Amino acid sequence: MSILLVSGGHGPAHAAFTLAAGAAALGRPVLVFAMGAGCRALLAEAGWEEQDTRLRTRGVAGAGELRAAAVELGTRLVACDAGLRGEGLDAGALVPGAKVAGVVAFLEASQGSVVSV
Repeated sequence: MSILLVSGGHGPAHAAFTLAAGAAALGRPVLVFAMGAGCRALLAEAGWEEQDTRLRTRGVAGAGELRAAAVELGTRLVACDAGLRGEGLDAGALVPGAKVAGVVAFLEASQGSVVSV
């Protein structure tokens, strides 16, 4: 499964990482490609603490936990090189293990099957 993440907001990131963790738990290969503002969802400090705390108090995993679970289950996280530059972000601020690549690499890896969030 290839997930295209175009928003760095908590809601879209939560949805993307829920899908990623679920698919990876089923043993499927998963790639999350973040472009534009979506690159913010791959930052080590994504700024979701308040929203994640609210979800945890309701018995729901937060976006941070879901992202970590997805990675632990083998999900590949990739930030778009142009997206990082466009958002003024440094690749060094990404979560450990996240890679940087271009859209062509994403399209090649996705083999035409993409879920957009």
